[in-house]
Amino acid sequence: MTIQNTLNQLRTLRLSGMHEGLSQQLNQSAFLGMAFEQRLQMLVDAETSYRDTNRYKRILRNARLKVQAQPEDIIFTPDRGLDKAVVGDLLSCAWIWQQHNVLMTGPTGSGKTWLACALAVEAARKGITIAYRRTARMLEEMAIAHEDGSILRVRNQLSKAQLLILDDFGLTQLSNRGRADLLELIDDRVGKASTIVMGQMPVREWHGFINDPALADAILDRLVHSSMKLALKGESMRRLKAPPGQ
Repeated sequence: MTIQNTLNQLRTLRLSGMHEGLSQQLNQSAFLGMAFEQRLQMLVDAETSYRDTNRYKRILRNARLKVQAQPEDIIFTPDRGLDKAVVGDLLSCAWIWQQHNVLMTGPTGSGKTWLACALAVEAARKGITIAYRRTARMLEEMAIAHEDGSILRVRNQLSKAQLLILDDFGLTQLSNRGRADLLELIDDRVGKASTIVMGQMPVREWHGFINDPALADAILDRLVHSSMKLALKGESMRRLKAPPGQ
């Protein structure tokens, strides 16, 4: 069997990382002096790295994050109310493996969405699946799904994400159906997956916002249990990052 046949078989088997790795070894004489076991390990590593990179890209593409925020760029100015130890713990993603939640509040422009997306990017690096939704639009999507019969598919899609980010909670009043759909979604995820919920109003006001004592009790009991609360503060990050004169 010629080496070209081997390369063709690797491509047919969709071992693209090994294919690229072997091509590199054939084109660089530095690899020729290495032991077979060492060269084989390098090919396996190349395949693993290729698959991890593709999975990361696929997770981010499916997540539909609002911003591609990088965890390395998180700003820890004293006025933001961000504790480095707490954020470091969140970046470890242990809370996601433990199916805990994060409730993030703060005024508009305080960086809630950016921080949540940064946490999501770090989670994607670890192979964790993600879905990002603005709360009002998600509930609209679910309302439409009730009408066209696709509600089970939509619920399954949202419940399967290991990390679900619900942004702008509390900006739009909930309908009766919206309250019920929110409860169903949270109930599907409790003890199985993690959720980040972000809103401007403090968590203590969420019960009144939901405006149905029974459903509010049920929703918040599932959300608040085993959750971490982050209250962001400080001047608008959008204003701070704006070019001079704007």
